[in-house]
Amino acid sequence: MPLPAVLITGAAKRIGAAMARKFGHAGWHVVIHYGTSATQADALAATLPSAETVRCDLSDEVAAADMVKRMAERLDDWRALINSASIFVPDDATSLDPETNRRAMQINARTPVMMAQAYLRLARSHGGRRVIQVTDQKLANPNPDFFSYTMSKHALAATVPMLAMAAAHEDDRIYGLAPGAILASHDQTESETEVSHRLNPLLRKTRASEMADAALFLAEGWLASGETLFIDSGQHLLAQPRDVIYLARQGPSA
Repeated sequence: MPLPAVLITGAAKRIGAAMARKFGHAGWHVVIHYGTSATQADALAATLPSAETVRCDLSDEVAAADMVKRMAERLDDWRALINSASIFVPDDATSLDPETNRRAMQINARTPVMMAQAYLRLARSHGGRRVIQVTDQKLANPNPDFFSYTMSKHALAATVPMLAMAAAHEDDRIYGLAPGAILASHDQTESETEVSHRLNPLLRKTRASEMADAALFLAEGWLASGETLFIDSGQHLLAQPRDVIYLARQGPSA
């Protein structure tokens, strides 16, 4: 029997790479998608028991859907698609940048949905099929910063229950996975994360490995379709007026 396969977008680095390592060492065949990080993707694949890499520009929805089609044709047991790749570019509620918004909506929302739809139409699996859409704790705790990014993640999250309701097979599952502040992002230094990433009820840094554990749990389990898990040490339970990057730099009243 072939190994169960997972395609993880944006898996060459950061949280995507943590997921790739988790699945690889749990006995899965990992397809590591990358956009420009070929060196990192190849290096990661070389460390896993069973892995391959695939390049695709996710701003091109036709190319992304074709990538799914090619994978579906040759993977005999494709059990999970994890859309982890996204762009995180600053704009705010008073000065939306049209090009930033267009790219965010395309890469963070439209393309992942089209990939999920193609996967659910075409993929073969011996143990159920799982779509995991990586969203953000900002779904429950929005603020005006990174406006287009947040808008795109809300759009993506809205499709999770709709796709769950429309799934073709009873063993299909569509999930959301909503991280909080985990790794240094935008223009943060590592030292700044020590402050900003503890702005949650548990006063602790959430680890990338926790996202990887949650993704594997969803991929291997039978949680009700349409659910979203928050992996954020409770950050989504707060009312934060700004992104934690700026709260840490300028204080809670910024």
